[in-house]
Amino acid sequence: MGMKEKAKIIVGMSGGVDSSVAALLLKEQGHEVIGLFMKNWEDDEHCPAEKDYQDVASICQKLGISYYTVNFSQEYWENVFKDFLEDYEKGLTPNPDILCNSEIKFKVFFEKAMALGADYLATGHYCQTNDEGLLLKGADPNKDQSYFLHAVDREVLKKVLFPIGHLEKSQVRQLALENDLITHNKKDSTGICFIGERKFREFLSQYIKKSQGNFELLNGEVVGKHQGLPFYTIGQRKGLGLGGPGEPWYVVGKDLRKNIVQVARGRVHEALFTEELYTTKIHWIRKPNQLPISLKAKIRYRQKDQDCVLEEVEGAFKVSFDKPQRAAAPGQFIVFYEGNECLGGGVIERVGPNYYQMKKELPESFIV
Repeated sequence: MGMKEKAKIIVGMSGGVDSSVAALLLKEQGHEVIGLFMKNWEDDEHCPAEKDYQDVASICQKLGISYYTVNFSQEYWENVFKDFLEDYEKGLTPNPDILCNSEIKFKVFFEKAMALGADYLATGHYCQTNDEGLLLKGADPNKDQSYFLHAVDREVLKKVLFPIGHLEKSQVRQLALENDLITHNKKDSTGICFIGERKFREFLSQYIKKSQGNFELLNGEVVGKHQGLPFYTIGQRKGLGLGGPGEPWYVVGKDLRKNIVQVARGRVHEALFTEELYTTKIHWIRKPNQLPISLKAKIRYRQKDQDCVLEEVEGAFKVSFDKPQRAAAPGQFIVFYEGNECLGGGVIERVGPNYYQMKKELPESFIV
């Protein structure tokens, strides 16, 4: 991506190896680089913000660059966490990382960087852009993070750099090791920062009231008690507390009105599979010229690209897949691709009939 020969670049520093190497590469290219650490959560007991900040300070001192910290805890609570809780209370399965990127990192954090006089904001995400502000996949197929950035505005992307997007993770760690960066072997952070080492249900129950209900089979037979519908998601296996001989239990449906969680045995139960889903609002980075159109899509991070057709039907967008999709959960995101380019995406609002409801057998390739 073209830019000024020497630019003022603020790097979003997380305390991990990826942002460390992003800053290293930009410094080596001769730019004026400043590290900016963002704090989004106040509970230091579980969220390792203090340790991460110490690592940021160490890396920036090693690279000889200035660094600052900004606190967006209030903005995070208002613009991300409250929506996250509301969605769970509705029985949905939200993805706060996507909302954090569009509402915090690439909005208020981006605006802060620009207010400090930066020409560009840079991050350690594994993705790429071009001069037109189009979002492209990262070169490492196992680490590509374009899924999480599909809701960022194109005009913002024109001012964002992804210095490690052309590298594989192993190369990034090697560069960190060769340059004696303390983060070279630091474990990647997983999950949501504010949950930390706690169990997810334990964390969520601090904010959402537990309301017990029945686990039911698809024929209505009661097989146990659940702890509260928001604590379960479609396709979930662990933490159900249901035993007995036979294949493992999975969540296959949720009825918010009746406070029922539907379960069935078997990873490839027909009720877990559908060929279509619906969304009413898509954030486009680049909108296709016309619909219907054949595209690739993902309904979760790390999923292989799936062939689908996107069309408008009665004021909504309908996505029809060539192959059955497992455990599509309302509240999660569907993200669209054309080749290497991420076009945009939207929240899954409704899932079409499943194979059990359609009395349809799964293709043999799914029975593994």
